[in-house]
Amino acid sequence: MSLSDRGEPAPRLPMLLEAVLNVGTELELRATLQHIVDSATELTGARYGALGVVDPERHRLTELFTAGMTEAERQRIPRLPDGRTGVLGALIQEPQPLRLDDLTADPRSSGVPEGHPPMRSFLGVPIRVHTEVFGNLYLTEKHGGPFTEDDLALLRILASQAGIAIGNARLYETARQRERWIEGAAAVTTALLTGEPAEDALMAVAERARLLADASAGVVLQPTPEGGMEIVAASTVDDPGDLVGTTIAPGSPVLTQLLGGEPVFVEDSATDPRMTTHVRSRFGPSMMLPLQSGGRLIGTLALPRRRGGPPYTAVDRLLAAQFASQAALALVLADARHNRERLAVYEDRDRIARDLHDLVVQRLFATEMMLESTRRRAAEPSEENALLGRAVDELDSTIQEVRTTIFALQQPPADAPTSFRGRVLRETGGAAAVLGFQPSVHFSGAVDTLIEEDEADRLLATLRGALAAAHRRTGVTAVTVEVAARPDGPRLVVRDDGEPPTTVSWP
Repeated sequence: MSLSDRGEPAPRLPMLLEAVLNVGTELELRATLQHIVDSATELTGARYGALGVVDPERHRLTELFTAGMTEAERQRIPRLPDGRTGVLGALIQEPQPLRLDDLTADPRSSGVPEGHPPMRSFLGVPIRVHTEVFGNLYLTEKHGGPFTEDDLALLRILASQAGIAIGNARLYETARQRERWIEGAAAVTTALLTGEPAEDALMAVAERARLLADASAGVVLQPTPEGGMEIVAASTVDDPGDLVGTTIAPGSPVLTQLLGGEPVFVEDSATDPRMTTHVRSRFGPSMMLPLQSGGRLIGTLALPRRRGGPPYTAVDRLLAAQFASQAALALVLADARHNRERLAVYEDRDRIARDLHDLVVQRLFATEMMLESTRRRAAEPSEENALLGRAVDELDSTIQEVRTTIFALQQPPADAPTSFRGRVLRETGGAAAVLGFQPSVHFSGAVDTLIEEDEADRLLATLRGALAAAHRRTGVTAVTVEVAARPDGPRLVVRDDGEPPTTVSWP
């Protein structure tokens, strides 16, 4: 039976057709939903209308689009219904059309927020996208009396077409969202493979993920030696200083999943008992995704939203998990690239050290022996004899300098030195940046084996003070450091050419 057969005036059919056309004109999902509730309200003559988006996992409303309410009426309502109770909840539990002449007389009527306008007549229908319930249309307070069966028929037709429009808008929105995540993952991969330091690489992952997920913060956690996890990089709209260094202690309920490489999804960080850090009270919905590649766990990417923020959808979780996998692979590749570059540097430094030792030092030593032999054959002391002696001394000093350089080349530049010789070179190398030139360093004897740890600490403290004092004096253009391991104990001599020249010795 048609609407006109039941006595409904025909002019409502053009209104229905116009409403169907209107709901299909938008591809942006939120605009489509607002068009649907506006069209439904106008088509049925309702004073108020709402479209509630249903979370299929939690069986509650996540968003509510309204029509007919003024801004002042909105302000009087402290919170919108969540669909857990009342007639709205009943429609979520049993997604079937529902028409009531007097909402207040129905025993299921409850949970109406304070300040909400009075409502009596009610009409509700589910909106399905394919076979899944996407949400519900709610209409109240029909002008001129209660809602009729014809109103319900019109609304069911509109809801059917709305499901198609929502399906198209969701596909479009998902495609755009997926495109943004793919572009973000590509940008992160490009940035990491251009040689950024490890700290900057982790920060790039946290920053990009926060923006893509519309999260309040993006943080990267890494395992600690004690068996916990620590935030090592954080990106927030505010100062993230209080986040970096926050540690999840060993034994935390959420830690087993994180260290096992499993994702963790939290509805409310502030109230979830698994969350134990002091910053949890600031956040609401959150997802914690493993950064792992090839069975190697690099860390965890956490994306918490603000308190009261919208929960993450299944699409959000899927795209974020794919981003985390891509970012982890990029971090592994960047680390491997960095290791290859360091290995190439070490190999090059070893080659230079061998060349210096095998060619330069041997030739200098042979020249020193020739000059020393010539000086000894000179029977009488003379000016030439003295010049030869000074030349021999200069060559000996040069050989010591070259050997020191060879040792420095053989040390990993980024690692803390473990030998005493390396610690001395690290001190003088650091002073060079302040002095403006490299101090000359000479070692005599087996300094790495004969100098005890406590003596080494005192000697290094004296060296550090002497270099700082040389920096404060005027006219210093050269500093010579001599370290000797003798049977009676170590000795340090630091000379500079300042005004006047200064010598510091220890002991």
